[in-house]
Amino acid sequence: MANDPAQYVTENWTEEEAAVLRRYFTNLEGPVFALVNLPEVVKGALFARYSRSAKSLRRLFLDEFVGDLDVSGDHGVDATVGLARAEQLYDKVFFEYGDDSVAQLGGVHLACEQASNLLTKAIEWSRLMSYMEKSTRYVAYDARMGNGRYRYHRDPEVLDSPLGARFVGDLDRIFDVYADLLPRVGAYLAGEHPKSPGDSDLVWRRSVRAKAYDALRGLLPAAATANLGIYASGQAYEALLVRLAAHPLPEARSYAQLMLAELRKVIPSWVKRVDVADRGREWSAYLADTREGMQQLADSLFPDDPPAAPAVGGEPQVTLVDWDPEAEVKLVTSMLYPYTHLPEAAVAERVAVMSEAERTAVVERYSGDRRNRRHKPGRALERSGYRFEVTSDYGAFRDLQRHRLLTVEWQELSPAHGYTMPEAVVAAGGAGAYRAAMERSAALHGALQGRFGPTRAAYAVSLAYRIRYVMQFNAREAMHLLELRTGPAGHPEYRKVGQQMHDLIAEQAGHRAVAAMMRFVDHADYDRTVLARLDGERRADARRSAARGA
Repeated sequence: MANDPAQYVTENWTEEEAAVLRRYFTNLEGPVFALVNLPEVVKGALFARYSRSAKSLRRLFLDEFVGDLDVSGDHGVDATVGLARAEQLYDKVFFEYGDDSVAQLGGVHLACEQASNLLTKAIEWSRLMSYMEKSTRYVAYDARMGNGRYRYHRDPEVLDSPLGARFVGDLDRIFDVYADLLPRVGAYLAGEHPKSPGDSDLVWRRSVRAKAYDALRGLLPAAATANLGIYASGQAYEALLVRLAAHPLPEARSYAQLMLAELRKVIPSWVKRVDVADRGREWSAYLADTREGMQQLADSLFPDDPPAAPAVGGEPQVTLVDWDPEAEVKLVTSMLYPYTHLPEAAVAERVAVMSEAERTAVVERYSGDRRNRRHKPGRALERSGYRFEVTSDYGAFRDLQRHRLLTVEWQELSPAHGYTMPEAVVAAGGAGAYRAAMERSAALHGALQGRFGPTRAAYAVSLAYRIRYVMQFNAREAMHLLELRTGPAGHPEYRKVGQQMHDLIAEQAGHRAVAAMMRFVDHADYDRTVLARLDGERRADARRSAARGA
């Protein structure tokens, strides 16, 4: 139904005012509009001032911010409008009133390149940020960069040590194995999955290539670098930088300084406190002291903590370590509660005496007619949760860790838990070279650990090695995670993790109605029979064809 414009008050502007406003607002009449061509700090300051003013935003902009307008430059973009006033306002709010929420009112796109896989995981620990990371599944790591180097992080202190030459030599050899096996595994997969008559050469080649990348990404060491795009608010960046400044990885601490320098060019007020002695530095010191104290305490409590017996091959291990036995009663109560006028306790009493069939009927009605995985039921599913312990290869962990609304905690990456050996590598005749690369990785890790400790030694560990971690999430998050990560295009390792989690929710927890709601969890095994990316490439090809015909 169309909105009636008459229900909203329209402001009147002079010709001069309208000429200014058109450059910075997407319309001058309606009650909804976007801000454009303004620095993020100005947008945020406008909203902050807006919350304590009776004026409309456009009027406030004209009356209090546009005085610094510089009309000598490009009229399409003006990075000076109101900047001085915005900075003054932020200084006042941040330092006089301590209103951190002001820094949530604008964001910055930040490109972070040549970051190791250890660093990207440290960055992506932050919840309230948006990330896009270069994928080892769709990008080859077989070529050297312009300087003749493979793409991996070189820790300066490691390079300057007696282990420096070995570090470079061993990682180069591992990358060489990756480069040598890529065409062999690709040729094997092309033979196993011949092109269908209806597919273009491009679609088929890309699908085969993606499956080869999947099979070989485990060779890459954690030092392998990636590019990371971030979008976040000023408040989120401040928390990230303070946390990275306390990180045990020197790369993280030095990279935080690079990020801070660039953010100060665009949002100086929002990150002003990061390195202030009694603000950000004190916060970082607290984090570092807490981490170091806990490590010392854990070492004293578990002095004989033996490493696991390394294993090769096999499926990931998933254990359901905690769940709520009363979850389904509580979930049904939460589902019904918004549709009554009763206290929750009264709703719970009625649900408690329902039959299983009656409760199942509520669950099914609440779930509704879900036609795809993007149709999500409401927040009642957040009433109960699950805690899993997982041991999977580091590559799968990297993908699962990016689900930021979950609670994910992980142990130090090492070769202690063994590694995965993809079937395609074995079938292509690459098992010997693959195994030798894993042994080289483990030996280098041992040498580095003795001199630099476990954190930096992890650079040497290939992504096929397993890591142990816990994942905790409520039933609504479980639906999102398990339906997404068990899809045909998913990597076989994390698909198996998701499938096991779904089985455990149904069988060990006994929450069959909850598991049944997750109707798009896919338990099929596509690893041997299907090119995982084929359907996605077909859809992309269809869109390209449609665009050409338009």
